[in-house]
Amino acid sequence: MEFLTDEQVAAYGRFDGEPTRAELERFFFLDDDDLDLVGRHRGEHSRLGFALQLGTVRYLGTFLTDPLDVPWSVVDYLAGKLGIADSSVVKRYTERVPTANEHAREIRAARGYKDFTDPQAGVELRTFLAGRAWTHAEGPVALFGQAVAWLRRHQVLLPGASLLARLVVSVRTEDTERLHQELAGAAARAGHPGQRVGADAATADADVGPEPGAGASQGRRRHRRRRR
Repeated sequence: MEFLTDEQVAAYGRFDGEPTRAELERFFFLDDDDLDLVGRHRGEHSRLGFALQLGTVRYLGTFLTDPLDVPWSVVDYLAGKLGIADSSVVKRYTERVPTANEHAREIRAARGYKDFTDPQAGVELRTFLAGRAWTHAEGPVALFGQAVAWLRRHQVLLPGASLLARLVVSVRTEDTERLHQELAGAAARAGHPGQRVGADAATADADVGPEPGAGASQGRRRHRRRRR
């Protein structure tokens, strides 16, 4: 994970500050189906804790080991939506450890969340990232962020940060190899000697943009402009 800072790794799959009002309304709003699901559970602490996990997985893309490790503004917002006057009752939610795990499994089944190991999801994510790497001047950090956003949109639970980082590195390595093949093919068609291929590829790779690792895509764009 050499391209991620310690701070980025620590913030992965966790709340990084207070959600905005717009984020609360988007990810933690409870529609009729949500309220029906929440209402199946007895006790205000149980309903509030369940709603908290439901909103958290939508917002973060993962379930937290400690479901209460959230900004208190989130708890207050959900308590208001559920008509619970004292939001502090949620502190009882983790008194029985299996409860949170049972609720997480229920949410996964009801909302169709998949594991990162799902074969179809893996193929689709890799295809998406390969397309981004080839067509956008994005470095590894930006591509990592795109992967996280894709997983959230498609309701695939986040894997460990190191696993996702290795996927990003693998995709970008394949993208660089593809670029070199394109350059080699272009050089051959133009009648350049073979030794020019390595020089052209090195020039493309050396053009590093604002973010480390973005140069291959930028070099590719110049190459395409020359071909036009």
